[in-house]
Amino acid sequence: MDEFNKNESQEIFSKKIRAGKRTYFFDVKSTRGKDYFITITESKKSFEDGNFVKHKIFLYKEDFNKFVTALNETVNHIKTDLMPDYDFDEFRNENTFENNDSQNEISLEKN
Repeated sequence: MDEFNKNESQEIFSKKIRAGKRTYFFDVKSTRGKDYFITITESKKSFEDGNFVKHKIFLYKEDFNKFVTALNETVNHIKTDLMPDYDFDEFRNENTFENNDSQNEISLEKN
């Protein structure tokens, strides 16, 4: 039995975003049936015990367009209706990129 058959899914692509005390992972995975889905994971360190607390969303291909549309509408509502004078580019610091074969890293830490 090869390595692929031992696992429920295989990671195809990963993007890691460090954002202050949180880290986000966007992973593309494949199923045994050669289908693809995305997992979005938020990871942050617990102050009580020092362990990492993770929250994960599974996003399947039939929901990609609806998810992206809703996310864009939500972010645009905040940017244009609720906080039009706020400079969201203040948090743009994409100076830290790690481009490995399977891992890309973006740092969103405030300067």
